[in-house]
Amino acid sequence: MLKIKILQAVLAGLTFLLGLLSNLVLRLQKQSQKPQKQQKLLQIKSELDSSSSSSTEMMVVDDDDMYGLSWRLAMETNNNVRPWKTIPLRCYKHVENYMIGGQYEHDMNLIVDEIMFYASQITLSTSTTTTTHQDAWVLDVDDTCISNIPYYKAKRFGCDPFDSAMFKAWINQGMCPANPVVLRLFKTLIEKGFKVFLVTGRYEGTLAKITTDNLHNQGFIGYQRLILR
Repeated sequence: MLKIKILQAVLAGLTFLLGLLSNLVLRLQKQSQKPQKQQKLLQIKSELDSSSSSSTEMMVVDDDDMYGLSWRLAMETNNNVRPWKTIPLRCYKHVENYMIGGQYEHDMNLIVDEIMFYASQITLSTSTTTTTHQDAWVLDVDDTCISNIPYYKAKRFGCDPFDSAMFKAWINQGMCPANPVVLRLFKTLIEKGFKVFLVTGRYEGTLAKITTDNLHNQGFIGYQRLILR
């Protein structure tokens, strides 16, 4: 009987010890998991902060682009919205992306395609004594036949004030590149038999030769006359 009681006491002691050990293991596991949880929470917080920062930056960029679109629409529909000498600085990236990002060229191609379709519907008279009064075509020179984008790029596309002396110096280099879309139109009109006249606000006394040479070097050959100021 005594042996049974002793055995029961030993078993009770062992059970108690096992319970203590189990509690100790659970505490140790929880303590080891805390740093991992804290690290995970810190990682999640960092990712959220980074995402929030990126979203804020994107919102700023998108906001400027939306402002540029709105300002451009206002100027195109009513140029007297507010007197301005320079393009707002917030519009700089929008204008830059439009001018050299491909959209400007895409717009020009679409417009010229429509012009060429219109021209294809005109039947020109081959008679030397009869005229249809529809055989003349007028094209502007600056930023139509030839481009001043290199100058405007240096002036942040109008965000900096126009500098007439700097612009004249640029013109006098005779390096204005052809607008390839308009050159395509020009050559088509010449081939079809239109008499093409070029007009410009440049002064004849000082810029006639450099303008003529610039146009010739860029492929504008065969027009009737260059009309200067």
